[in-house]
Amino acid sequence: MRVLMFGWEFPPHIAGGLGTACYGLTKGLAKNDVDVLFVMPHASGDEDQSAVHIVNASDVEALVDVSTIEEFWKRISFLEIGSNLIPYLSPEEFENVVNRQLKGITGHHSISFGQKYNFSGKYGVNLMEEVARYALVAATIARRQEFDVIHAHDWLTYAAGIAAKKMSGKPLVIHVHATEFDRSGENVNQQVYDIERAGMLAADRVITVSNLTRNIVINRYGIDPQKVITVHNAVDFQGHSSLEVERGIKEKVVTFLGRITYQKGPEYFIEAAAKVLKQYDDVRFVMAGSGDMLNRSIRRVAKLGIAVKFHFTGFLRGADVQRMFAHSDVYVMPSVSEPFGISPLEAMRANVPTIISKQSGVAEVLKHAIKVDFWDVNALADAIHGLLAYPALSTMAVRCGLEEVNSLKWDNAAFFIKKVYESAMSGKPCYHQE
Repeated sequence: MRVLMFGWEFPPHIAGGLGTACYGLTKGLAKNDVDVLFVMPHASGDEDQSAVHIVNASDVEALVDVSTIEEFWKRISFLEIGSNLIPYLSPEEFENVVNRQLKGITGHHSISFGQKYNFSGKYGVNLMEEVARYALVAATIARRQEFDVIHAHDWLTYAAGIAAKKMSGKPLVIHVHATEFDRSGENVNQQVYDIERAGMLAADRVITVSNLTRNIVINRYGIDPQKVITVHNAVDFQGHSSLEVERGIKEKVVTFLGRITYQKGPEYFIEAAAKVLKQYDDVRFVMAGSGDMLNRSIRRVAKLGIAVKFHFTGFLRGADVQRMFAHSDVYVMPSVSEPFGISPLEAMRANVPTIISKQSGVAEVLKHAIKVDFWDVNALADAIHGLLAYPALSTMAVRCGLEEVNSLKWDNAAFFIKKVYESAMSGKPCYHQE
């Protein structure tokens, strides 16, 4: 079986969980005898192609006339976008985006028959334009290549998936890693919502990363439940080793690691920290990340009078993330809305007891993480205090959590996704995981 897969990023050049998930999945599919042709907007040439064939869309001439493709992406206005549409933006990229918006620089480009488009592959001000141009190139690739099924990851590539299906007639599977409701709450960007829904409607099968996300797809996008299948994410720990770090402080460390945005619940972490410090002083809290709520979070910490015990590290990636886990005694993910959530698995793999919100997809597969409602600051504070004050509780959470997370393998997720491919190709039902 050969799959034409569309993604936006691939290791080692990633800005978030989407690229990491694509990498783990393609490795798992290779072990399940699935050949993957992975198309990305901008490849650097140093991507790991041991389990996948990379196609750089920037090297492909658009040999399909715009008029031959569905009007879908023609109606996408090339507008500048807000930070809520940029799910994996680094601090440096965010600053550049803001500066360009303030200066009114747009720099639109065009592509026509027989020309190439130099994609940035970033999440910048021309993102909507790149999404549309990517679809044109996708149609060309679909005409040139031989494959059995199309797989498009996240809303950025849905237009490409639709174009490839129109050109080839092959079945389309789209993968929902997050929805616009996860990113923006009820203040959805209509353009992104429309792209998401169009992709879901055009797809023969829709894969969601959790039942939480599946319910959103069915109820908020009006998609037929028969074609929406849940396949939970996994995590790839190959090459990861336990780090031993020399701690410069004696206090215990409680860590929040993620984008400092509404979706991730940083305000609830801060309020819980203030409550814990009133009854347990031998602790420091760390908020690692960046985002549009960073300044507001800093002001709230100062107002609560806990700044001496609360630290902001800024954006972390790669080895720095692993070092942060090595320094941590408790990890907290208080997300308001989290389609899945890989970071708790990484924390548990690093022997860190973990607290997660019940409003996260990963809560569906973890039994040995402590679960609280994101809004219940008192329950969150009690859970943190319990793990800090009672070593037996922490030891049990570490032991059981490590066993549990080691069982969540991409090979297993890929096995189920191959079944989804076979269902899309045959037209027979495929039942989602409970």
